[in-house]
Amino acid sequence: MATQELNQAEVEAFAGKMVGVLNNAGLALMTSIGHQTGLFDTMAGLPPSTSEQIAQAAGLNERYVREWLGAMVTGGVVEVDGEQNTFTLPPERAACLTRAAGPHNIATPMLFIALLGKVEDQIVDCFRKGGGVPYSEFSDFQRLMAENSAQVHDNRLIESIVPIVPGLEERLNSGIDVADVGCGQGHAVNLLARAFPKSRFTGYDFSEGGVAAGRAEAQAWGLTNATFVLQDAAKLDVENAYDAIVVFDAIHDQAQPRSVLANIARALKPGGTFLMVDISGSSNIAQNIAHPFGPFIYSVSAMHCMTVSLSLGGEGLGAAWGEEKARALLQEAGLAVQDVKHVDGDPLNSYYIATRS
Repeated sequence: MATQELNQAEVEAFAGKMVGVLNNAGLALMTSIGHQTGLFDTMAGLPPSTSEQIAQAAGLNERYVREWLGAMVTGGVVEVDGEQNTFTLPPERAACLTRAAGPHNIATPMLFIALLGKVEDQIVDCFRKGGGVPYSEFSDFQRLMAENSAQVHDNRLIESIVPIVPGLEERLNSGIDVADVGCGQGHAVNLLARAFPKSRFTGYDFSEGGVAAGRAEAQAWGLTNATFVLQDAAKLDVENAYDAIVVFDAIHDQAQPRSVLANIARALKPGGTFLMVDISGSSNIAQNIAHPFGPFIYSVSAMHCMTVSLSLGGEGLGAAWGEEKARALLQEAGLAVQDVKHVDGDPLNSYYIATRS
C-alpha cells in the first residue's frame, strides 16, 4: 500500500495552529484568574507599575502576580517596559477585560474553562460508557451563569431586549402576568419587576439555591411583584396563566425540552407571547465553521449542557442545537415563531419571538 506524501507546509502550519491553541488555553486560565482576583480592574486604574506595586494595589501576593504578568505579557494582553520593569494594561484592552466593560467583558466566560476542566475525567468516562455527568457536579455553574447573564441584563434587558418584542413594553407598563422559566438566581425577574411595578412576575427554577437567591434579592430591593417558585419545568402544570413567558438560555439544557416547551405553551394565555433566548447557530455543523464562538459552544455543550441532560436520561439537545431544530421544536409545542432577532452586546444568543398558536 503506497503511503501518501505529506504536504510539509500544511503540517507545519497546523502544528503552529495547535501550539497557538496550547498557549491560548493557558492564557484563558490566567485570564480567569485575572478576573477573579480583580487584577484587570486594578491595573486599569494604575499608571505603569512594577509587580510589587500592582500586587500591593490589588492586595495580592507579589510572586504570584509576577508570574501572572509573565503570561499576560507573552500572551499580548499586558505591555511591559523592559528597562523600567513596569507593566501597563492599555485602555483598549481594559475595555474588553474589566467589570466596567459590562457585557463586553470577555474575561467572565473564561471562568467556564477551569470549571469544565474539573469534570474532564468524568466526561472521558462518558465517551467510553455513555450516560452523563449530573448537574450536582458543577458546583459553581449557576453562579458563573448568573454573573455572565447579569452583564447583559443589567445593561440591555430593559433598554434593548424588552423593546424587540412588539408591544411588550407598553403591556408591561399597563400591567400583565409574566413568568421566567428556568430563572436561575432570578436577577432578570427582579430587574423586570423593578422596572415595571404594575406587572407581576414569577420565576420558576428547580434549584433551591437559585430560588433562594432570587427571593433574597427581591426582598433587598423591596419588590412586592416578584415571586419565586421551586419547580421542575418539565412538570410545570399551569394553564392559561401568563400574558408573556421568557426563558434565558435554558431550553437547550433541559432533559425533556419538548415537554418543557409544551408546558410553556399551555401556561400562556391564548395569543400570549413567548421570548426564548438561546445560543445562536445552525443545527448543521458545517454551517457553524465560521461561527466566532463555535469551538467554545460545542465544548461547553459536550462538557455541561448535553451531558447534564443525558445524565437524567434526557434528549441531550446540547447548546449547539441550532435555529432549525429550535424552530421545529417550538412549532411542535404549538408556539408559532414570529421573528428571530439579535441584541447588541449579546453575540452568543438569538432571540426567538413566538406566540401561542
